[in-house]
Amino acid sequence: MKRRSVFYWLAGIVIAAIVVIVAFHFDDAMRNLIAQHQSRVAENFMRIVSRLGDWTEHFALGAGLAAIAWWRGNKKWTRVFMSMLLALALAGAAARAIKIATGRTRPSVKTEEAWNGPRVSEKFHAFPSGHTAASMAFFAVLLFANWRVGLACLPIPLLIGFSRMYVGAHYLSDVVCAALLGFLCAFLAVRLLRSEIPKRRSPDQL
Repeated sequence: MKRRSVFYWLAGIVIAAIVVIVAFHFDDAMRNLIAQHQSRVAENFMRIVSRLGDWTEHFALGAGLAAIAWWRGNKKWTRVFMSMLLALALAGAAARAIKIATGRTRPSVKTEEAWNGPRVSEKFHAFPSGHTAASMAFFAVLLFANWRVGLACLPIPLLIGFSRMYVGAHYLSDVVCAALLGFLCAFLAVRLLRSEIPKRRSPDQL
């Protein structure tokens, strides 16, 4: 089992690395493609999606769902929603730290793509996409709790990620790397909050 687990981890790392390399390669192509298919209606819609896909909106949703599950006495889903909030916090903190450290210029700044090192200004916070990382972390937790529900919710972070590219806030690589970061944060949150199920006692132990 341990060898198989190591194999899966290595395969996952290799696939993730390939996906990241491909995403960086197609940054300009994706930006040009979006620029050629701009429309006022689509832009307004994407701005709404981008606004609703921020960290605070996800936190409000998660806190509300956790409160409802706790009030109804559902321990499983209370733990799931708490894991979603934890994943959201981890992704938000990690993405923020990486943004400040890398200082990648946003596409909307209309300057040459560059990595400038530590920067506080939002103009240099392109990498990675905080919206995408937070949303992916939040909803990816559901994949571990109930894969059907998780798959049904997966289009939400994907749409949010695309909206960030459409409004000129991020490159394709920013979104892809953020999605991978969010998934990793979801995995860590589930592992941290997963409680051990007590073994059923035999009649002789009662």
